[in-house]
Amino acid sequence: MDTEILNLGACSFASPLRFTHGGRFVSDGARILKSLDPSEILCATGQGKVPVSFEAAGPRERIFFDPARMRAAIVTCGGLCPGLNDIIRSLVIELYHRYGVGDILGIRYGLQGFIREAGHAPLVLTPAVVERILDMGGTILGSSRGPQNFDHICDELERSGIQILFMVGGDGTLTAAHLLSETVRKRGMDLAVVGIPKTIDNDIAITERSFGFDTAVEEATRAVRSAHTEAVGYPMGVGLIRLMGRHSGFIAATAALAQQEANFVLIPEVPFDLDGEGGLLWSLERRLAERGHAVIVVAEGAGQNFFGEKDGVKDASGNMILKDIGLFLKDAIESCFRAKGKAIAMKYIDPGYMIRSLPANAGDSVFCSFLARHAVHAAMAGKTDMLVGYINGSFVHLPLALCAGKRRHVDPGGSLWQAVLETTGQGSLRVF
Repeated sequence: MDTEILNLGACSFASPLRFTHGGRFVSDGARILKSLDPSEILCATGQGKVPVSFEAAGPRERIFFDPARMRAAIVTCGGLCPGLNDIIRSLVIELYHRYGVGDILGIRYGLQGFIREAGHAPLVLTPAVVERILDMGGTILGSSRGPQNFDHICDELERSGIQILFMVGGDGTLTAAHLLSETVRKRGMDLAVVGIPKTIDNDIAITERSFGFDTAVEEATRAVRSAHTEAVGYPMGVGLIRLMGRHSGFIAATAALAQQEANFVLIPEVPFDLDGEGGLLWSLERRLAERGHAVIVVAEGAGQNFFGEKDGVKDASGNMILKDIGLFLKDAIESCFRAKGKAIAMKYIDPGYMIRSLPANAGDSVFCSFLARHAVHAAMAGKTDMLVGYINGSFVHLPLALCAGKRRHVDPGGSLWQAVLETTGQGSLRVF
């Protein structure tokens, strides 16, 4: 695993933080171990190898860019997510007040903002502009999906005199950031590209947490609570909640543990059967017979095997368009009980877009401020083709190549999923 971070060159300028930071700087030699398992560390050292570690994030004593003569830009891409405005505000405040960078642009509507024909003029960002945006959902810069021509983006970056670009987004954005970094290097441009991981699904590879997840779980927990209230309020009540999670079930699993009123949790990483003894419908029928109500939480990417051959239709970002497992289960459950002459009271909840458009909660807001400040420290020191990650309680610099095009998943044998199984008592939901 190549964990080295690319630098644009020698750092020739003393950091302005030396006047305000009390000399608490981080050296490039400071490292954070990937694994804290003593057996793994001993195994590596016993074989004469250095345990895998990552460069620690934080302010550097010397920086690459002259703050008085540079321009930075911020772009937000992909789907909306709680915390985007927190990131924007913290980036601007850190650049402007701590480093003295007075020239900051906000690129409008994602990567489209770099394409002149799209007609999206950039927004000049100052502390006054971002002063009151923390309580706003979405992003004041707007967003978009879909690829753009990297040569055209580089042309605009050169014309605009941008030397630092912060790209805020999920897997697709981070992949684009890596490819853009390579294009920038081929052109010989002294431009730092720094990614900030954004996704409520919490599925960015390597890093343990992305912003937006904490808020998503909090709101999803409210949906679980509402579904339980509805289910117990009617005879044979079934509360069915469809939550986000295209490839990873972190939101569904964590929300179920937070509220502990879900009886069945379905995630993409763990297959389940619908029919037959031991399957979902059989288990649901037993649950209703014993307790008179049930709550089912399903992640949007679960159960896609029930839809047969995939049609290959993708959205503008290249993501496969999933079939709606929520409505599929709703119809399957209602049809099953109708065929048996049993009346149920189905209550279906899909809070997906409500969750995405919320402002960040306190936990995410604090996390965003750390991510943004560390991104600024890294960029000012000339680090590029990287993102700010979070591992073992520490912020680190991760090469974009390690994360782009890869995803983190719930481990079916890990403690999170085992806790879900213990809390719900749902069993395997497989027919053997």
